[in-house]
Amino acid sequence: MFEIADRLLERLEAGERLAVATAVSITGSAPRTVGTSMAVSDTGTVIGSISGGCVEGAVFELCQQVLAAGDQRVASYGFDDDTAFAVGLSCGGRIEVVATMVERGSPIIVVLRDAAAGRPTAHTLELGGDRVFTETFEPPSRLVIVGAVEFSVALAAAASAMGLRVTVCDPRSVFVTAARFPTAEIVIEWPPDYLARTAIDERTALCLLAHDDRYDTDLLEVALRSPAGYLGAMGSRRTHHRRVTALAERGIHDLARLHSPIGLDLGASTPEETAISILAEMLTVRSGRSGARLTASEGAIHGR
Repeated sequence: MFEIADRLLERLEAGERLAVATAVSITGSAPRTVGTSMAVSDTGTVIGSISGGCVEGAVFELCQQVLAAGDQRVASYGFDDDTAFAVGLSCGGRIEVVATMVERGSPIIVVLRDAAAGRPTAHTLELGGDRVFTETFEPPSRLVIVGAVEFSVALAAAASAMGLRVTVCDPRSVFVTAARFPTAEIVIEWPPDYLARTAIDERTALCLLAHDDRYDTDLLEVALRSPAGYLGAMGSRRTHHRRVTALAERGIHDLARLHSPIGLDLGASTPEETAISILAEMLTVRSGRSGARLTASEGAIHGR
């Protein structure tokens, strides 16, 4: 339920009671993942989605029952259930859902506040017998964008919408402003210096979208020596070859981690289209998937 924590807290602070339904088990094909939640307030407001629309009606009814009884209930919908087609679950999967009552004073509110503030936290649901479901929350993955160009404006907005924590770094204060990047942390600093001092781990993505000969090679060297899970650099193939030559002169030859030119071949040209191309490549690297069309592949669409 952590992905909707901020919206749950808004309703709870308004004095509403909520039934929060969470997918605790998924077998076979399903459009969402374990831990996805949907909530229904006592005013009839629906928050979030637990599937691609195939079981929302049935989950809504389950939440209504929980609101009326003030308890917790578990329900399953799937291919071996007579109600599967009645609720629209024709994709061949099976989803187990637990719906829990949440209101002012519920202990889980502390956990929701931690998640909404970006602090690591966890919550355990008892499912009956010796079965439990524990959901953990880690702060959002980080995206560091170097260069306050129009491509960066589009990428920062799209990445923020995906839930990434975005930082934009550029030494030119006139370009890196809160007005241009309202959803990002802005840093006015020499990019190689900032990249050398900021916290970077395997969940961090680095997108170098500005090509400035004054710091380009220094920046790439720092980036390549970091543990970043994704590293992409914008520029033409000619620019890429110049970068390879400059890095080789510094003894850096292993560039397997460098995605340059950045992005997937989607035919993108505008900043907004290019942002989709970059984020798509970041997803393929993170998931280890090919990026090929689903019509050209076989087997399960989602990992088990």
